[in-house]
Amino acid sequence: SSGINAEWPLRPGAEFVRFRPEGVEALSSENHLRPETVESLFVLWRVTGNEKYRDMAWNIFQAFERVSRNCNGYTAVYDVRDVHTVTLDVTESFFLAETLKYLYLLFEDDVDVLSFDKWVFNTEAHPLPIFDDFQGWY
Repeated sequence: SSGINAEWPLRPGAEFVRFRPEGVEALSSENHLRPETVESLFVLWRVTGNEKYRDMAWNIFQAFERVSRNCNGYTAVYDVRDVHTVTLDVTESFFLAETLKYLYLLFEDDVDVLSFDKWVFNTEAHPLPIFDDFQGWY
């Protein structure tokens, strides 16, 4: 998950975590800028309208800006626990195609832009139109 790291505000979260009754346990230290967390926040915000999901997404974006941004764009990081972490010098395509798309849509105030009653997103965050009439499509 590329969420926020609760122990170190404005630091990206660990790539893999385990949820336990006593808290969240990091199972890795890397962060690859994955889209799943911001995708979930996007859906939750669109469905509920609750601004807390936008706030969470903004914190994630700020963490990416602070830790993952470099002179060439954004990069994965080796250890989210280390303030002076080594960057991995790689940006996976899903960061641009999915993570940033969901962040953009989270901060688009017009909910009619790619609204859920007219569009569906596939697993790669590509919006596909919902057709009322399928005649002529086969």
